[in-house]
Amino acid sequence: MRTDVVSWDDPDATRLRALQRTEIAERYGTPDSEPGTPPSAEDIAVFVLARDGDGTAVGCGGLRDLGDGSGEVKRMFVLPERRGSGAAPLVLAALEEWARERGWKRLRLETGDRQPDAVRFYARSGYEPIPRFGAYVDCASSLCFEKVL
Repeated sequence: MRTDVVSWDDPDATRLRALQRTEIAERYGTPDSEPGTPPSAEDIAVFVLARDGDGTAVGCGGLRDLGDGSGEVKRMFVLPERRGSGAAPLVLAALEEWARERGWKRLRLETGDRQPDAVRFYARSGYEPIPRFGAYVDCASSLCFEKVL
C-alpha cells in the first residue's frame, strides 16, 4: 500500500469523499451533519489517498491550515471493506509528516459521537481529547482531539 498526494478534484478523491459523506449521513440520519465549514479546494492544504497494490484508492484524508502552526484533519475515510488494512494509519502518518515538514506544531480534528470507531482510531494514533474548537464549540455531538507533532 502507498500514499499519493492528489488535487482536491482528483476523481478518486472526489469518489471517496462522496462515500464518506454518505456514510456520515446514514450514521446521523441527516444529509448534512457537518457543524463547520465544509472543506474545499480553496482551504485544503493537502489531500492524500491510500492506494492498494493495484493502485485502487481505498482511503483518503486532508489537512486544513488553521494558522498559528495548527492544522485540522478533514475527510478521513477508508472504504468499509478495507478497514483494518492499514490504510487509515498510512494516510494519517502521511498527513502528519506533511505537516511536520512545514513546521506545523499540532493537528486537530473533529469527529462525532456516533463514530466510536473513529474515536478509537484517533486515540490509538496519539490524539488526545480537547475542548470543542472553532465551528464545533456549540455542537453537542462533536468530539474534538489534538496531537502535538
